[in-house]
Amino acid sequence: MKTIALICVSLLAYLTPSVTGSTVYQFTMNSIEGKPVPLKNYEGKVMIIVNTASKCGLTPQYADLEKFNKEYKSKGVAILGFPANNFLKQEPGTNDDIKAFCEKNYGVTFDMFEKIEVKGKDINPLYDFLTHKDKNGNVESDVSWNFQKFVINKKGEVVAAFSPKTSIYDAEVVALVEKLIKE
Repeated sequence: MKTIALICVSLLAYLTPSVTGSTVYQFTMNSIEGKPVPLKNYEGKVMIIVNTASKCGLTPQYADLEKFNKEYKSKGVAILGFPANNFLKQEPGTNDDIKAFCEKNYGVTFDMFEKIEVKGKDINPLYDFLTHKDKNGNVESDVSWNFQKFVINKKGEVVAAFSPKTSIYDAEVVALVEKLIKE
């Protein structure tokens, strides 16, 4: 009987998908210029992944994201912007349009990526991973609007999600980033 129970437990462990070791490092995304960027390039950094839009009431957050980038980049923090047109078509432009807008209006120097889908049937695999606890192991958080923030630790694990209206300078966000920098 013990042998059968042991076989069943072993089989169950084998058949149950594991998220242990699942990190954002498994993904390669295209930069806004169209070049493949393995997210493994950010290994050892704290990442803040943000879905962005150019024609949204929250678009001015680009200014704080860039300011935060300048303050924290040297401390090992990387901000990754992912334009998306999922909410009221607030990111209608091409990648070239988006890049020009970000540079001209907000002086964006943090890493921007090609426009993707962050929800729905065509969700990008990275965002499918970010939003589902059964895939990332820690966080369940649908993207509710433009400028939702996902915080990734130095090991590439999703540790938190913050609502679109939460400022990058919110005390909780800053405290978490500071804590992760020290880990």
